[in-house]
Amino acid sequence: MKNVTKRSWKIPTMIFLMLLCCVTASAQSFTAKGVVVDSNGEPVIGAGVALKGNETVGTVTDLDGNFALSVPDGNAVLVVSFIGMETNEVPVSKSAMKVILSDDSLMLEETIVVGYGQQKKASVVGAITQTTGEVLERAAGVSSVGAALTGNLPGVVTTQSTGMPGEEDPKITIRSGSSWNGNDPLVLVDGIERPMTSVDISSVESISVLKDASATAVYGVKGANGVILVTTKRGTEGKARIDVGFNATMKAPSKLPNKMDSYDALMARNVALEHELPVTGADSWAYIRPQAFIENYRNQTTVEQMERYPNVDWQKALFKDFAMSYNANLNVSGGTKFVKYFASADYINEGDLFKVFPNNRGYESGYGYDRVNVRSNLDFNITKTTTLRMNISGSSAKRTAPTMNSSGDIWQIQQQWAGAYNIAPDVFLPVYSDGAWGYYPNISNVTNSAQNLSVGGLFETTTNRINTDFTLNQDLSFITKGLSLRGTISWDNQFVESGRGISDMYNDPQVKWIDPDTGKVTFKNPVDSYNGFDYSQPIKWTTGGGSVNNWSTMRNLYYQGQLNWARTFKKHDVGLMGLFSRQENATGSMIPLYREDWAFRATYSWNGRYHAEYNGAYNGSEKFADVNRFAFFQSGAVGWTISEEPFMKYLREKRIVEVLKVRASYGQIGDDNVGQRWLYMTQWAYGGATTMDPTLSTSIYEWYRESAIGNPNVKWETVTKMNLGIDYSMFKGLVAGSLEFFQDERTDILVSGSERSVPAFYGAAPPTANLGRVRSNGYELELRVNKQFANSLRLWGNFNMTHATNIILQKDDPQMRPNYQKDAGYAIGQYKSYIDGGFLQTWDEVIGSPAHDTNDAQRLPGDYYIVDFNGDGIVDNKDSAPYGYTGTPENTYNATIGVEYKGFSAFVQLYGVTNVTRDVNLTSFGSKLSTVYNIGEWWSPLTPNADVVVPDFNRTPSYNNGTQYLFDGSYFRVKNLEIAYTATDGWIKKIGLNSLKIYLNGNNLWLWTRMPDDRESNLSGYSGGGGAYPTVRRFNLGVKFTL
Repeated sequence: MKNVTKRSWKIPTMIFLMLLCCVTASAQSFTAKGVVVDSNGEPVIGAGVALKGNETVGTVTDLDGNFALSVPDGNAVLVVSFIGMETNEVPVSKSAMKVILSDDSLMLEETIVVGYGQQKKASVVGAITQTTGEVLERAAGVSSVGAALTGNLPGVVTTQSTGMPGEEDPKITIRSGSSWNGNDPLVLVDGIERPMTSVDISSVESISVLKDASATAVYGVKGANGVILVTTKRGTEGKARIDVGFNATMKAPSKLPNKMDSYDALMARNVALEHELPVTGADSWAYIRPQAFIENYRNQTTVEQMERYPNVDWQKALFKDFAMSYNANLNVSGGTKFVKYFASADYINEGDLFKVFPNNRGYESGYGYDRVNVRSNLDFNITKTTTLRMNISGSSAKRTAPTMNSSGDIWQIQQQWAGAYNIAPDVFLPVYSDGAWGYYPNISNVTNSAQNLSVGGLFETTTNRINTDFTLNQDLSFITKGLSLRGTISWDNQFVESGRGISDMYNDPQVKWIDPDTGKVTFKNPVDSYNGFDYSQPIKWTTGGGSVNNWSTMRNLYYQGQLNWARTFKKHDVGLMGLFSRQENATGSMIPLYREDWAFRATYSWNGRYHAEYNGAYNGSEKFADVNRFAFFQSGAVGWTISEEPFMKYLREKRIVEVLKVRASYGQIGDDNVGQRWLYMTQWAYGGATTMDPTLSTSIYEWYRESAIGNPNVKWETVTKMNLGIDYSMFKGLVAGSLEFFQDERTDILVSGSERSVPAFYGAAPPTANLGRVRSNGYELELRVNKQFANSLRLWGNFNMTHATNIILQKDDPQMRPNYQKDAGYAIGQYKSYIDGGFLQTWDEVIGSPAHDTNDAQRLPGDYYIVDFNGDGIVDNKDSAPYGYTGTPENTYNATIGVEYKGFSAFVQLYGVTNVTRDVNLTSFGSKLSTVYNIGEWWSPLTPNADVVVPDFNRTPSYNNGTQYLFDGSYFRVKNLEIAYTATDGWIKKIGLNSLKIYLNGNNLWLWTRMPDDRESNLSGYSGGGGAYPTVRRFNLGVKFTL
């Protein structure tokens, strides 16, 4: 009985103790709640949240990045992870937690977009670099995808030459050009050849740049200059996500030529005239201005003084202090198991830097650009093995400009900004107090930029583009595991309408000039020629309804079939891809261009250590005769991931060396990039007369004649590409990057008839022939730094440098031309000039220097000593020799440094180039006017080591400019700078937002250069001295929020 009583007592005691333990445990355990976001404050969907030490206890974040997990006590630690991001360990908190995951520099680019597919970065053996749309959006207020690429990818060189609204897309060169027939890379948007302007930055998911033969071979001939793959965003399964962005950008002219004002220019004019008196004598005295006269250009107090003695700062007169541009975009994405969607709309408005002068004609002229881009990307899971991708996009852009631009006359267009470059400050006012425009009657080619802009009419060019493509993916694993089929068809159409607007080019307004010597007013039209009364401004402009621009209207049909197979056999990863594609492209009413390509790729990887790839393409071109029309080009590459070797296990596990891979590639690619079609066919024309003999006399008969001789032996250009690369990541992702060495040799380069060394009396355009050879080589360096601290502080940096050069080994140079004047032996586009060897300090040096073949008597002390390059004792056209570099920089440098702390972030991007030359012919005293450029100190007996010679006003020496207009085109600029704050919780959630980012950034904020202006090249058809629409600095305020 006692034993029973004792057991009865023990049972309640045990129950009590168990309940006490449960109560105690319940009191210590609690539910940890929080949100997981990335470094930009965006929620991370599907991140893993697990209890450290017991990974069976865990959860994943929801569509808003939120999580809730029961933890045993307040000492618990959560392990938060997500693919492509650094794993973060955080102690639990009873208050709401916020966990920030940073990009893992090792895994960030784990999947790389390659030709016609994707590959794991670990197995990639080609030279491929990739960036994201998020990086492009850092470019403050920049709407051009190409311009936003600047500095962000090694080996990609961008060169901008104008800031004209809607025309800011730069020239892009990958590494170095190796042909004089063009070096533009192939641009593909979602796998279809399209311009970058067909996509807006907010819709870009990633951009991959393919540079070597292994990476580009599957694109055949069009990939010879490199390939840029633009991939747009797509939807993911989940509730709808709405992203809204808005940017307001204030832009101002960047650096423009420094010109003297009227007073300083007239004083300098007297100095120049006095300097040349020994050779011009009395002819120059008439141009010298007395000091009392020059003083009239200072301290002016009345309108009469200002109008009689103009002192115009044309840059301030023509350009606003700033102009505004706006960008708004809306993206919607989401999806279900059946369909995923991404839709976007983007609007851009670019303001004009030119001031608006009232013209009293009822319209305002000037420049402007408006563009709307829309896109819909849909993914349908039709069955478990069949998916359909449907992309529909379109854009409508309207560019406005003065009517004179419609003629395409470069000189005429340049007159709109001639004031900033060429017009003297003392010739006339832009507009006088009585409303008359200023003009100069003594020289016909001096125009009033303000008048050209204001009464030049207005015309619009509208470009509408519609792109559609459909891709069907079929899993064929029922035949054999890993087999799939892909088919794509696309239709693109572009319609261009021009001429709509106001034509007002030939209705002259009243213009006048006031002679500063006498004060006499000269009107160009003193009376109306019809009635003899006072001249009144005619308002006779007409409107135009516009018409289709036939040769800008484009249609493109593209279709392809692709068979893929990928399998893993234990340690062996094998992949095969075969592809057929055909393109039909036509502009206007031309006969369509046809291109057909057959390509394949085979990849192999063993145990993640050893990798190999083989590519081939069978290409056809209509430009060659049957015997050469089709050709086969191939490439191969190998890679060794050293870090996966057993002897690297310790370094790998300790994350001292995480990735160390060596790769090499070699291959050949064909190219037919020359403007003519059917190069093998002789072309005939009727009319005119044929040149008959060396005296260039012509036949008296009109007949059918050979206007261009065909060459049945013409064949493909061939580019042999070699590349050696090293990829690395060390110290837990603290540093990562790559090193590349490359060489391209292009043979059988096509030399067109106009560039052949064939005498003019040949009688027709000589045939195009394969007569050129060019070699280019260089190296690329890339370093990425990423450090995450425990207090949510992150420091990061991206640094890269590219060095690329080329040399012409062979071209059809005239045999009798001196070697230093031939193209062979120098880079493509090598500048040539008469070389100056310092200043002639005395008359003895003038007399003792080599004589000039023309105007030798016009030389003076202070002129350049022009080198007699060929040593024949006289300076003539045979002494022009290579000088400086080309217009494409050999070296580019980029450094982007950023910091993030909780919701705050900031970064600065520094960019620079060296070894580049630019021709900017800024001639002072042109047309004997007082236009004086301040480009350096003038020579004088007191300044023998000056920067430049004294400009010529009334004398005409030969070769005296030397190299002074060939400027060192190197520059260093603060490309982008941003300060931002991102909020993801608190009041943000209360107003219905998932995140809100407010940022202030700038573009081209500071520039150091020896160039007189901020144009990186003389492209866009505008010469250096004639200038161009100014490039700009930008200050941008933006906001982005997610619903």
